[in-house]
Amino acid sequence: MRIKVINPNTTLSMTEKIGASARAVAAPGTEIVAVSPQMGPVSIEGFYDEAFAAIGVIDEVLKGEAEGFDGYVIACFGDPGLQAAREIAKGPVIGIAEAAMHMATMIGGGFSIISLIERMLPVMEHLVHGYGMDHHCRSIRKTDLEVLQLEDKCSDARDIVVRECRKAIEEDGADSVLLGCAGMTDLMDYVAQEIGAPAIDGVSAAVKMVEAALSLGLGTSKRHGYAYPLPKPYTGSFSAYSPK
Repeated sequence: MRIKVINPNTTLSMTEKIGASARAVAAPGTEIVAVSPQMGPVSIEGFYDEAFAAIGVIDEVLKGEAEGFDGYVIACFGDPGLQAAREIAKGPVIGIAEAAMHMATMIGGGFSIISLIERMLPVMEHLVHGYGMDHHCRSIRKTDLEVLQLEDKCSDARDIVVRECRKAIEEDGADSVLLGCAGMTDLMDYVAQEIGAPAIDGVSAAVKMVEAALSLGLGTSKRHGYAYPLPKPYTGSFSAYSPK
């Protein structure tokens, strides 16, 4: 099976890190191709960034369909463009926030999300509510880290993330922590060891869920909500994306 892992931002160092994490958990015979869009924000830190990142995600899924990919992972904890991507993909499309939350409910009673700067809290709250996870989410903790600080080897980002994860377990009563940014994907094992509780990386969880769906012969249903988009002309710079 061939899985395309899409980092919706355009920071290639993060894409390489995401790809490495995805390959580390993929089953033998699964081909992982990690990409960034040709257009979009260098980091995603709010709804405005997500709106533009979603176009890049859709572009990569359209290319993936033409290239014969079997499934997709959207590797940003905001899951930008997820619903639209499902409309144009035959195979499964999994967002890492959705994957991480569902995985957490199967290994514990409640989870906490370790997020970044304060402005990301409404994004996280929107996701938790949208996925029906309000009764599972014990807390959403901010770290005051910007996304690109996770790429700076000289920053103290790792220590900050561990500190908030430990508080989530000890103070908020969480059974597991969700690493609320794809830029934290390389911290999963380290964090789990430091806090003595499961740390869930959405990239890894999403790859295994796509593999599982494909192994069961499941793709995206084309009935009703995720049916292919209705043919119509788009105007201006979006004309190339007109559904046919």
